Amino acid sequence: MPTLLTLEQIQEAQQAIQPYIHRTLLDHSSNLSALAGTEIYLKLENLQKTGSFKVRGAMNKALKLSEEEKKKGILAASAGNHAQGVAMAAARIGIPATIVMPENAPLAKVSATEGYGAQVILSGAVFDDAYQKAVEIQKETGATFIHAFDDLEVMAGQGTIGLEVFEELPEVDTVLVPIGGGGLIAGIAVALKSLKPSVRVIGVQAAGAASMAHALSIGRPEPLGQASTLADGIAVKRAGDLTFAAVRHYVDEMVTVEEEEISQAILLLMERTKTLAEGAGAVAVAAALQGKLDLKEQKTVLILSGGNIDVNFLAQIIERGLRRSGRTMACQLLLPDQPGNLEKVIELIAQERANIINVEHSRYDLAVPLRSARVHMLLETQSFEHQKRIIQRLEGAGYPLTVN
Repeated sequence: MPTLLTLEQIQEAQQAIQPYIHRTLLDHSSNLSALAGTEIYLKLENLQKTGSFKVRGAMNKALKLSEEEKKKGILAASAGNHAQGVAMAAARIGIPATIVMPENAPLAKVSATEGYGAQVILSGAVFDDAYQKAVEIQKETGATFIHAFDDLEVMAGQGTIGLEVFEELPEVDTVLVPIGGGGLIAGIAVALKSLKPSVRVIGVQAAGAASMAHALSIGRPEPLGQASTLADGIAVKRAGDLTFAAVRHYVDEMVTVEEEEISQAILLLMERTKTLAEGAGAVAVAAALQGKLDLKEQKTVLILSGGNIDVNFLAQIIERGLRRSGRTMACQLLLPDQPGNLEKVIELIAQERANIINVEHSRYDLAVPLRSARVHMLLETQSFEHQKRIIQRLEGAGYPLTVN
């Protein structure tokens, strides 16, 4: 049976890493509390150094290296956040670091990792592929491999979050924790359950990468056929052996969230709490707000594990969110190609107090009938009801339109 993490190891880690990390804010959110119908607190690890909780475990592991191990350097495989944590830890204690990342790792995370002075090697499609490449490099170089989650010292570092939660909110009832390989929830669960056994610790995974839920269902860690989710930080095919043992022993429940629910949570956090979270960092919020479990009359802590999201991807999430909530509308009209028709359409839209973000006018497209012009518009609107009024106004004036 794998060795289980202890509270004492987590407490030792807290003392060791304290000079190197932020003690992040545990913030009560009145907006999210109203939406969820319970008392919601956000543990803002998205504001941690390197933008993620991962630096806690990486620093704890690196601080325990011998002088001989430091000379050979450290090595890690990561989808991004662990990479930055290891790179920063190496930079702080002055040792070389090599990081293997999946080829589709967000450019922001690759650049940030290199910015800490680490050598980055891109290999494979997901974390598990990068891990296999790192194992090969470790055999060649003798560098110390720092696992992203399946390591007691790494788990102990992540568990310091649980200590902070209990110290600041001893009356906590429930904690929702994102799960990839399980290092974060293993550490938090050991810490909280040791200090207050009545606390519910609930794991949240993306439905497209639910490796820990799969392991629990069959009684052992086994790789998924694929791990596909916008929450790249938790896109792990196989749960860890050490983490699985801790989760099975300490974690009360597991839930999964869908991709749309994650993207909605990211957008909601930005709008309602002015907080930026990556996909993995938002899954706990998604679970709480989508009614995945009963949280009534609970003091509930949601772990926002990271905020390192690619800005181009963020733009896509914002655009989709605006369309989904009725605040933008893409439409097209086929107009008689006569002077003044486009002007009339624009005037009608202005009278309905909608804003034209973009307009394209084409008469030469072969799909457009002769003596006609096709107009594509993107409108900024207030709601779906507002959109309905615009459509009725234009159609009533003889300008039927199609909403894309």
